[in-house]
Amino acid sequence: MPDVVSLIRVKRDNLRPLTDREIAWLFAAYAGGEVADEQMAALLMAIYHHGLDPAELRAWTGEMIASGERLDLSGLGRPTVDKHSTGGVGDKVSLVLAPLVASCGAAVPMLSGRGLGHTGGTLDKLESIPGWRASLGNDELLAALAEAGAVIAAAGSGLAPADRRLYALRDVTGTVESIPLIASSIMSKKIAEGTGALVLDVKTGSGAFMADQEDAVRLATVMAGLGAEHGVRTRALVTRMDAPLGRAVGNALEVAEAVAALSGEGPADLMEITLALARHMLDLAGLDADPERAIASGRALNAYRKMIRAQGGDPDAPLPRAGHCQTALAAPRDGYVARLDALAVGVAAWRLGAGRARKEDGVSHTAGVRCLAKPGDRVRAGEPVLELHADDSGRFAAAVEALDGALTVTGEPPALPPLIVTQVGA
Repeated sequence: MPDVVSLIRVKRDNLRPLTDREIAWLFAAYAGGEVADEQMAALLMAIYHHGLDPAELRAWTGEMIASGERLDLSGLGRPTVDKHSTGGVGDKVSLVLAPLVASCGAAVPMLSGRGLGHTGGTLDKLESIPGWRASLGNDELLAALAEAGAVIAAAGSGLAPADRRLYALRDVTGTVESIPLIASSIMSKKIAEGTGALVLDVKTGSGAFMADQEDAVRLATVMAGLGAEHGVRTRALVTRMDAPLGRAVGNALEVAEAVAALSGEGPADLMEITLALARHMLDLAGLDADPERAIASGRALNAYRKMIRAQGGDPDAPLPRAGHCQTALAAPRDGYVARLDALAVGVAAWRLGAGRARKEDGVSHTAGVRCLAKPGDRVRAGEPVLELHADDSGRFAAAVEALDGALTVTGEPPALPPLIVTQVGA
């Protein structure tokens, strides 16, 4: 019979991989209270330093999935496909993508999260819509999915409950930034939700969780492999997050931009990423459909309206607006925006109230930043590049401080790198 101290020593000293039997015992003992939080935290730190090999990671993820229920989506009568993003600044792709792919014939069970720090959360954005509910029971989720073809909701407490406990420990012990632990956390929930296929959008750049491109590609590769090992057709795109995606950063501001995108009026960078992900999702789902045509015909916008109504929201209700607005970040010269740092803009939006420092904090639905110019745009000296929105005008000074050094203007148009870096997986 294994014991936890021995397993900690094995990983601490990197003696050998843990066996499937040892990992199964560990999760059962942790769930039963035989393994204490401080012992699991010690093991997580050892994993942070030495990693998990592919067999260990497969078993670790499998036990996280097995710790709870697994949704059965087989009765929907449509192929199921989901998308997950590692998060970024202005990343409202899910709001556009879920109804868009649903309007092309798939069922999209998108279980999402809330924002933390400078990255926004899809649920926080949608909660700016009057009446919309993030928390659905399994029966409600399936009913909404059958009715609208797409649902964006909070993961229920029954899906991979071991992940919640482990993430809470990682959050307070400095072990969040571990590729195998990140991969198992994300993929255990996505596999448990029962989707048949999954497309991952792994961000890299200054505004991304994985700022280093090599690390982002490694994470994408590990997650795609985990999906395949657990029977989910999985493909990953690594995409750039050096500048905000689209022109809106902040909850209600991003919802408005998503609706514009579904109406055929979205910013070029947002549409490029969204349409690329949509085509990959439809390919994995085995559907021959044109997402651009779905937008042009109005089908995608209609699917969005149905999705919002199915979760109690009113798609016709006006979105809340901030009480205060001011411009910021004046162009230092005539020329072209060569750089608009995503991290700085994300931190500014956070300081305006759009994000949270701790999971239990609230957010302002109206606060945020609108980009009046983006990389590649021509500007004149003194012209403001950003517009700040806040409920409390006292927040502007800290937001402006976060933007120091965020803008570069050059005399010639910049050579902008491609938004899609690479593709891995199925």
